[in-house]
Amino acid sequence: MNITKETIKILEGKNFASLATINRDGSPQVSVVWIDYKDNHILINTAKNRIKTNNMERDPRVSISVTDAKNPYYQITFKGIVKNISESNADDHIHSLAKKYLNQDKYPISDKEIRVIVSIEPLKFYIM
Repeated sequence: MNITKETIKILEGKNFASLATINRDGSPQVSVVWIDYKDNHILINTAKNRIKTNNMERDPRVSISVTDAKNPYYQITFKGIVKNISESNADDHIHSLAKKYLNQDKYPISDKEIRVIVSIEPLKFYIM
């Protein structure tokens, strides 16, 4: 899928995203997340055993809506599939996201969580 340069700029910017996953009962679950973009994949960082993580491990279908912080009326929605959930380099990744979103060198929340990077392949996107 070809993602436009403008879309990549939104994904790489300091913009929050809403990640929708599917609960076991089929109902939606939505979480606001920090995002990253690398190698044609949207990356999020979360902790093991959270509802969204468990949902994505069970059902890899997701939707992500990203709102431009500079223009909240500009939104991009992706439908995608989780390709990988990995602990590898997840601590470094959350620190890089903390630098991007908080301008802090280290993620300030508990070190007791096991972090994971979720790699999502976008299949479709819509600009609103």
